[in-house]
Amino acid sequence: MLYGPRAKRWAMTERGARSLSRDATSFAVGPSALHWDQGRLVIRIDEIGVPLPLRLRGEVRLTPHVLPEFAINLDGAERHHWRPIAPSAAVEVVMEQPALRWRGTGYLDSNWGDEPLEKGFIAWDWSRAHGDGTTAILYHGEKRDRDTFGFAIACDAAGRFHHIEAPQRVALPATLWRIGRATRADNPFDARVLRTYEDTPFYARSLMETQLLGRRMIAMHESLSLDRFANPLVQLMLPFRMPRRSS
Repeated sequence: MLYGPRAKRWAMTERGARSLSRDATSFAVGPSALHWDQGRLVIRIDEIGVPLPLRLRGEVRLTPHVLPEFAINLDGAERHHWRPIAPSAAVEVVMEQPALRWRGTGYLDSNWGDEPLEKGFIAWDWSRAHGDGTTAILYHGEKRDRDTFGFAIACDAAGRFHHIEAPQRVALPATLWRIGRATRADNPFDARVLRTYEDTPFYARSLMETQLLGRRMIAMHESLSLDRFANPLVQLMLPFRMPRRSS
């Protein structure tokens, strides 16, 4: 997903096992690949966007400020896991198509599990906020047994990484597709949506301004409805945004 004032490109292609290769320091799927190079993750992107078949080609170079070596179980049965690989990082983006480049702060994480997400969860929201050298990551969700889960973690300017007490829940405006949005903030008036980047029947990605740990922060926020995702009509629509290739 690439967002900019002059260009917006989306590419999320599913590929077969024959398109996959990996070893201890590299991973490739089809024409796109990533590898570690002296402590820096280099991500080479070469894809065709949808629904407009426009080329998305370039490189992202991510240098972590910290690499915490732990993962969190998201459900009591330990079927779903999340790891903040690099909660705070310096990022350089050099795109060839479209011709864009910039530097800033970024983030890298990973989710994995032993069953589809919709079997374990009804919905969740997530956000990563950054400001004044501090990074905060918030998770909240509802499991299939109707129990909720959530946590808040922070990384300071020195790279120290720790759990923090989760602030109060704050409701946000629903999307045009009526996806509910909520987050956590120091008080109910300290969070607002600046821009909605993705507004789909089951998922929303938004840019927010918020206050956490007494600091004003800019946050990337995601809301996911797994009930909507599992709807047969939505499943029929998915190949138009997530095409599948055998190789």
